[in-house]
Amino acid sequence: MKLLVGILFSFFLAVPSAVARGGERGGTLSDYENDRSNVATTARILLEDEKSQNKIARARGYMTNSDLEEAVKDFGGRCSNISRIYSIGESVNGVPLWVIEISDKPGEEEGEPAFKYIGNVHGDEPVGRELLIRLANWICDNHLKDPLVRSIVENSHLHILPSINPDGFALQRRGNAKNIDLNRDFPDQFFPLNDDINTRQPETAAVMKWLGERRFTGSATLHGGALVANYPWDGTRDGRKHYYSCPDDDTFRFLASTYSRSHHNMSLSKEFPGGITNGALWYPIYGAMQDWNYIHAGCFELTLEISDDKWPMIDEIPTLWEYNKMSLLNLAASVLKTGVHGRIFASDSGTPLPGFITIKGINYTVTAGRAFGDYHRLLVPGDRYEVLASMSGYKSKTTTISLGEVAMTLDFILDPETTTERYLWRTSGCNCGSSSSGGGKFGLEMLWTLHLEVYAVIIILLFWFLLRRRLKSNLLNDKPQAARSSLLPA
Repeated sequence: MKLLVGILFSFFLAVPSAVARGGERGGTLSDYENDRSNVATTARILLEDEKSQNKIARARGYMTNSDLEEAVKDFGGRCSNISRIYSIGESVNGVPLWVIEISDKPGEEEGEPAFKYIGNVHGDEPVGRELLIRLANWICDNHLKDPLVRSIVENSHLHILPSINPDGFALQRRGNAKNIDLNRDFPDQFFPLNDDINTRQPETAAVMKWLGERRFTGSATLHGGALVANYPWDGTRDGRKHYYSCPDDDTFRFLASTYSRSHHNMSLSKEFPGGITNGALWYPIYGAMQDWNYIHAGCFELTLEISDDKWPMIDEIPTLWEYNKMSLLNLAASVLKTGVHGRIFASDSGTPLPGFITIKGINYTVTAGRAFGDYHRLLVPGDRYEVLASMSGYKSKTTTISLGEVAMTLDFILDPETTTERYLWRTSGCNCGSSSSGGGKFGLEMLWTLHLEVYAVIIILLFWFLLRRRLKSNLLNDKPQAARSSLLPA
């Protein structure tokens, strides 16, 4: 009897911490160490939701998946001058995962930062999908008259994925059609929970492929069940609940506070000081989307809990929209309003370089774009930073900046190392299977990047060789002529 009471008591203690991000935890560190396969199952497969008599009532008024698709396409038609509509894949049940891109040059690659919002990660948390459609329409209606919105449209690319889990929404449960929690399905840095690509959910795979094709500077996913801005790390190495900071902890705290302070009352939270929390301090989870974004995609992502009620009645949505509107706008604009941004060029050719930006004292690297050599490094304003730009085959450059309250532009022009090193770098990046015309282009490019001094030496040596050959030829011709003249009679 005492054992039964103890088990029940432990269960009810665990419930409050699992209301929002969590769900079923999947065990302690010892569980991971003793039975990894069992952990992979319990961490990702959720218990069946209990039947609720008010399921129909609470869904009334929310957009169905068909309604959402229609709303996305209607937006694309109404705001085609600043948007495009595309899909990153399909859910388990074949529902397209529609994305709205908003920019003054939608669909074009530019040297500008990109930000993304993802809603409805958990099927039973639908507020995000409703707010994100409202956000897109509000930007469309106000981008010509609101300075903040105009800046977002003209200087960045905003991508909005209203629902990553349409199947879970239709079923009114947390997991997807296979009852997998998508926020536990990403590869994890501490435990090999989701390394098997054969068990990876199509929604997860779609997001990973998306980020492999497109660089995002910042991101946020929208959840429900609490009111707080959550930042990495989400998990801990020892599997225990405590503060576990990532290399950019200060920057993440700044970004989370940007959302919280812009919100109607998030920053007034009594549970979370300032309305923000480190994920692992709240409670550790593994296979989370935000940690994977930061580690593998160079993207600074937050997990936003935007309503205490997971599935509020539809008449509360307008109020929730007003509470979150400025937060959503300010966070999207943060990739423009803070940090250091610029491009990396080669001094010898003037071409952009896909180099690397590191900050002294922060163990994290940001990669510049291949097409424009552009980088976007988010940092906390009001501090001094030593910025290092590097690229294979080129000499690194370092400069110290004082970052004010607004973003700073800082370009780097890198000098090549030796000619041999530069040649090796270029050949390593060539497409050896290209056509003859492509190979010719590479050959000309390589020749023109040689130093002028090398050409001068070659020309001098060639001239000396020809001159020496000419003199030797003349001497040989003169000797027989002299011999013949000496034999002639006097």
